[in-house]
Amino acid sequence: MWIDLRSDTVTKPTPAMMEAMLSAPLGDDVYGEDPTVNALQNRLTKMFGMDQALFFPTGTMANQAAIKLHTQPGEQVICDKYAHIYNYEGGGASFNSGVSCKLIDGHRGMITAQQVETAINPPDFYHSPLTSLVALENTTNKGGGACWDFEEMKAIKSVCDKHNLGLHLDGARLWNALEVGGATSLQYGQIFDTISVCLSKGLGCPIGSVLLGRKALMKNALRVRKMLGGGMRQVGVLAAAGLYALDHHRDRLSIDHAKAQDLGRVLQNMDNVAEVQPIETNIVIFELTSNTDANSYVEYLKSNQILISDMGGGKLRLVTHLDYTDAMHKKVLEILQNSF
Repeated sequence: MWIDLRSDTVTKPTPAMMEAMLSAPLGDDVYGEDPTVNALQNRLTKMFGMDQALFFPTGTMANQAAIKLHTQPGEQVICDKYAHIYNYEGGGASFNSGVSCKLIDGHRGMITAQQVETAINPPDFYHSPLTSLVALENTTNKGGGACWDFEEMKAIKSVCDKHNLGLHLDGARLWNALEVGGATSLQYGQIFDTISVCLSKGLGCPIGSVLLGRKALMKNALRVRKMLGGGMRQVGVLAAAGLYALDHHRDRLSIDHAKAQDLGRVLQNMDNVAEVQPIETNIVIFELTSNTDANSYVEYLKSNQILISDMGGGKLRLVTHLDYTDAMHKKVLEILQNSF
């Protein structure tokens, strides 16, 4: 029995989710005629209090579309040095939109309003790129599933309004942040101009993200999605999974978070673990002692049919998810406590 803790993207649709997908009413979404896609988009629009929503095959494509909607070639995006849009989207910001990223040295993937204010290029100084967008990520992937202080995001919004900048949220794991608390989906919709939410991570869908935004920005979203190759036809089979997950998989996210806490407690008591980053949601990042080889430890766990991620720089990652059962959890805790 293999136990895959590399990411929460490895989940498979449940039988009930598959049944919902098989029975979904379908149409041609390129014509805007798929009723299930429309139902998902309408539901999320109301949930976040946004004007419009558009289904995308991937979170990367949704984020890249948002960047293109907010910017013009030659402009600049402010983001944390850990940001997914910079580290894990294949250089898409420069390739698709012709923009550069000004990287901020934040804390676990989170930056402050003061840092944003300082990073904005003077608009009348033509030697530097024109700052046009601030992009945040919640929860932070490379920051170990850290959740933002909502008040700090509100402060960043005030800075953006002052300088006429757009504000985008990469909400790939926003469902996890919402479960932890601090703000509602409607409150998020009030401060961000665009938000991408992922259905294939914590919610366990096989595919799909949705970009939400204000009408003035979203009027061109369909065209941008087409340019990026994201127009699909009877995609209601995938949207149905999203609708099912919203009804049945959100409440169980606390289970993933509790299991991550269990893993963290065991790791903290291991002699060959130097540090475990604070655990807030379903991601556990830890570092081994200097005399313990990370690659050898990953292979050791693999020999026990446990897969984890090596993030480089001595950091290892475990991510709990829908398909990580109680029996698997018990086995992992036992293996971790064994000597290496």
